[in-house]
Amino acid sequence: MTPNKLCMNTNLENYYGENRITTALLLAAGTGSRLFPLTKNAPKCLTLVNGKSILERLVKNLKKLGFKRLVIVTGHKKECIMEFLGSKSKGLTIEYVYSPLYQTTNNIYSLWMARNVIKEPFVLFESDLVLKTSLLNEMVFPDRMAVAKMQPWLNGTTVSINKMNQVTQFQKGTADTYSDIRYKTVNIYSFSLPSWQVVVKKLNQYISEGRANCFYETVLSEMVDNKILTFEPVSFDHKPWYEIDTIYDLAEAEKLFPIKLKKQTKLEVASA
Repeated sequence: MTPNKLCMNTNLENYYGENRITTALLLAAGTGSRLFPLTKNAPKCLTLVNGKSILERLVKNLKKLGFKRLVIVTGHKKECIMEFLGSKSKGLTIEYVYSPLYQTTNNIYSLWMARNVIKEPFVLFESDLVLKTSLLNEMVFPDRMAVAKMQPWLNGTTVSINKMNQVTQFQKGTADTYSDIRYKTVNIYSFSLPSWQVVVKKLNQYISEGRANCFYETVLSEMVDNKILTFEPVSFDHKPWYEIDTIYDLAEAEKLFPIKLKKQTKLEVASA
């Protein structure tokens, strides 16, 4: 390696190190009605996927990636989450924000509830995702969003991406055919502090207008359309992830994330 290349790589590592995000925000206030009866007595994030809850898997991923702070917006069965996690988990500080209107509002309100406690760059998560840790490697830098190329079995919000690798438009889920290439939103977003500050202003507007039953994607879509907000897409196509909304989704997720059998020790092998 030449001296110039070594210098360039070192500077690049320093740059990314300074901008690496270490705060996560998890929206976990909803009732998870489509997973009933599993969510009757526990929030969706404590649903077990082959013996490990969605929340346990997320916390493990965050710790592997060096996150220091996790803020959770709670609602339905909040005490279950607080009892499960406490206030600290091996270097990860955990804080809670209660959303009292969780039964009558949507995720835009949950995100708005975090406006006074998040004052730094962060990664936004929802409480229904299971995924491989390495998929998040490129999400720990600001103003990015996770996407996957649209497939026949996927549904929900999609986005378009231009040749400069920027998200240019959000589209609501539709059964209609379309000619352009679209990408499914995986509902993981990272925000720089300036981006978060302008998002909060728009959230304040929506809430003051009584639009607390919207999805926050509506806000992001409007801001991207108006070129107030930009996202760089991060592909989640190369490794498994799954969004769990229904009992069927849970069964499919358990196929992608099977139980890992413990390796036998040499002594056990010898005595077999």
